[in-house]
Amino acid sequence: MNTTHRPFPIPVVAALGPGSQEEDEQLDYITMPAGMDTYRPPALPEPEELAGHALAREVLGAVLEAVSTACAGGTPAPIRLDGLPPAELALVNQVLGEGEVSAQVHPRVRVQESVFAGVWRVIASDDDGRVHDHIEVGAIPAALVAAAHEDGHAPREAPQAVPGEFVNVPPLLFELQEQRTRWRPGDASHVVNLTLLPLSPADIAHIDHQLGTGRVLILSRGYGNCRITDACVPHTWRVVYYNSQDAVILNTVEVGALPEVACAAAEDLLDTRERLADVLAWVAQDV
Repeated sequence: MNTTHRPFPIPVVAALGPGSQEEDEQLDYITMPAGMDTYRPPALPEPEELAGHALAREVLGAVLEAVSTACAGGTPAPIRLDGLPPAELALVNQVLGEGEVSAQVHPRVRVQESVFAGVWRVIASDDDGRVHDHIEVGAIPAALVAAAHEDGHAPREAPQAVPGEFVNVPPLLFELQEQRTRWRPGDASHVVNLTLLPLSPADIAHIDHQLGTGRVLILSRGYGNCRITDACVPHTWRVVYYNSQDAVILNTVEVGALPEVACAAAEDLLDTRERLADVLAWVAQDV
């Protein structure tokens, strides 16, 4: 038997674990969002401060009734705030607070979600400067959906041919066009993740130019920040996620209904009904 010892072909490592091995180069990891917005109960006034605010209590009761209607699958009517005395409106504002989603339809409509998901404050102005203020309950305010539909179907000049240097752009535009043609209400959204594709900033800018930018802007601060804009072609949205340092961590184009990240889900409304009922029980205490 040959007893000659040959060198083992794989070196034996005595120390294992994090920090035991030398790294040839420093890894640069993407910074993820540092925090997440969660439900925070509104700062409620003391019961003795609520005396005489019957109109505010009536409005808040109507909001709870509208939430119950939405939970049952109905479409509640908007709750008008026009003409509400300032002291009553201040109490409504205090109870509802400001949530994580805000939006606008440039330049006439401003939207702010309350701390109760699915309860939205909508303020719109007319050409003559008159302001209309109401509360709307549901997945998303109707004004945002209507404006996006108008933007997507408005006449526009045909985009010019894609210059030859943007070799990665035409296949993406063709894919998006095919998805717009096929999509029907109720279908799942088709998402194109631009972050994972070999696209330069100039490529992405040209895609945005081809799609156009509509009047709807939605900002969501649930986990990091998310910016949503509608395109000037049907059923198409630009959805970009940022970390806490405002660096892009996910850049997408969605073909479908309004992106879910901006909408209150059915379970959100059920949660809102329970929380709002608790708040109104406090508000309705006898002084």
